Amino acid sequence: MPIESDPRIVLTLDAGGTNFRFGAMRGGKAIVEGVHLPSNANNLELCLKGIVEGFETVAARCPEPPVAISFAFPGPCDYPAGIIGDLGNLPAFRGGVPLGPMLQEKFGIPVFINNDGDLFVYGEAIAGLLPYINGLLEKAGSPKRFKNLFGITLGTGLGGGIVRDGHLFVGDNSVAAEVWTVRNKLDPGTNAEEGACIRAVRRIYGERTGTPFEETPEPKVIFDIAQGIEPGDAEAAKEAFRSLGEVAGDVMATALTLLDGIGVIGGGVSGAWPAFLPALIDEMNSDLTSPDGTKFRRMPDKTFNLEDPAQLEAFLKGDSREVRVPGSDRTVLYDPLQRTGVGMSRLGTSEAISLGAYAYALQQLG
Repeated sequence: MPIESDPRIVLTLDAGGTNFRFGAMRGGKAIVEGVHLPSNANNLELCLKGIVEGFETVAARCPEPPVAISFAFPGPCDYPAGIIGDLGNLPAFRGGVPLGPMLQEKFGIPVFINNDGDLFVYGEAIAGLLPYINGLLEKAGSPKRFKNLFGITLGTGLGGGIVRDGHLFVGDNSVAAEVWTVRNKLDPGTNAEEGACIRAVRRIYGERTGTPFEETPEPKVIFDIAQGIEPGDAEAAKEAFRSLGEVAGDVMATALTLLDGIGVIGGGVSGAWPAFLPALIDEMNSDLTSPDGTKFRRMPDKTFNLEDPAQLEAFLKGDSREVRVPGSDRTVLYDPLQRTGVGMSRLGTSEAISLGAYAYALQQLG
């Protein structure tokens, strides 16, 4: 049954280190006014009380009883068992707290928990960038279709997720696509998150302008400085986002070399994509050098900026041609242009996470 016509109701939660956002979905759409509560990240008793209160409030607003609870938590945990472990931005859970079993006993319905980056990409694969691009390919008359999606979220941290052939890929330890631990290209002694998140933009801008980190503006202001909208050092602002794009592009190139699909980007910094996406694409299309000095492509396929109209047109067109079958008059269609593309979230990060949580619950329920 298509998600948009499924009558079942699922309670959802987008859990962050500061706030918890509760909701309820039916047919892939929010059906009640959401509830926002503080996370109480350092106090387990208050945190758990808030989670129960949030779900109780949205459940009471539903026209029918929900069939499941499905939500996202930020970071690696034992998600199949519903146990939240050591999270940097929710320290109250250190040592392991069986949140899923607790909620299942409290509400008497199945409970599913996943990583927020995973659910973001799952939502975009179901109703976001992936079907959008495939729809454009169909409209353009191209035989090409994409089934695999890798995504990152650029915000307080660097998150990631993988959907392969329509299925969420979480790995054997629930830590697939934890790309925040990938090596930082520009500073190999650190992880990629330190080069591709909010604090990375602020740090680079501060270093270039001699401003203490605590006095640097937020990325939105730095983006406006780069665009000439706000006063400040425009070149430093541009470099802050260019370097983020290079680090994120290195992560994206590594992941898509393994997965072979297209890439999607969300998160709080994603609104500044005009300042970093070109550098990200350039990194993915960059060259490596063999010991004899020969240059070869970093990735086996060409990367297109799906937000650039000219590049999108070339991506959709491909290089289709008819080739003759040897010994026959018959021809077959052949497109030798191996390609990938990177675009921005078509749903919005929070909306994609909620839809991913909803779809995951329905998939598990059957």
